[in-house]
Amino acid sequence: MTPDDHARAATDLLNAEATGVQIGLLSLRYPEMNMDDAYAIQNAILEQKTAQGRKVVGWKIGLTSKAMQSALNIDIPDSGILFDDMVIESGSRIRKDRFIQPRIEAEIAFVMKSAVAGSNVTRDDVLNATDYVAPSIEVLDTRIKRLDPDTKTPRNVFDTISDNAANAGIVLGPQRHQPDAFDLRWVGALTFRNDQIEETGLGAGVLNDPVESVVWLARRMAQYGQSIEPGQVVLSGSFIRPIECPSGTHIKADFGSFGQVAVSFD
Repeated sequence: MTPDDHARAATDLLNAEATGVQIGLLSLRYPEMNMDDAYAIQNAILEQKTAQGRKVVGWKIGLTSKAMQSALNIDIPDSGILFDDMVIESGSRIRKDRFIQPRIEAEIAFVMKSAVAGSNVTRDDVLNATDYVAPSIEVLDTRIKRLDPDTKTPRNVFDTISDNAANAGIVLGPQRHQPDAFDLRWVGALTFRNDQIEETGLGAGVLNDPVESVVWLARRMAQYGQSIEPGQVVLSGSFIRPIECPSGTHIKADFGSFGQVAVSFD
């Protein structure tokens, strides 16, 4: 793919986000595309959004579980960018036309007090740079069709990464904890949809340790000359399967003593 291809794909994705009309699979439009192309499209989205006045507030990590990696035939996580207009207050109601096909995941969020950068970042570096950890819900959306209607080809990991790793919103719980206050491998959540239990999981489902997920992100970003900056939020990855959220859905993620977070979809 060429830089013009990257910019054109980014424009199409942003138009889909604005209009609510999904585009076809980029992996079919550009069969030669690879992971570098996918992240280049994501970077083109970053350039266009910041030109529109949006600000980067953090990063999300996806595909951290073995099950999700196997489903997409990939052996590493992916990442996306959190923008300021993605931040949603816990307990909020989301208007019906805001997202196309929203889903949610329960995650542990890291809020940083200092930068994390470099290809040799360690677990201790991440813990020392973390201001606090909190319960969170990530809202996912897809500006690309999940399945091509003609060929029945499903979207692949290049489509997902291009689409900002399916990132659409972040809901932080009000509770704040020191990063060493809990063994994050054992922090879990009971996730309810309309008061019915839907999914449960433990932090260990995220690369065996959510801290290691942030280590992975910092090292990956170093390859692109990027770093995790002070004040930014990092969603460390989901330890539950995505939950579909059609209109009328109320979601509550109960992390026990770690906290709670909730959101509703009109």
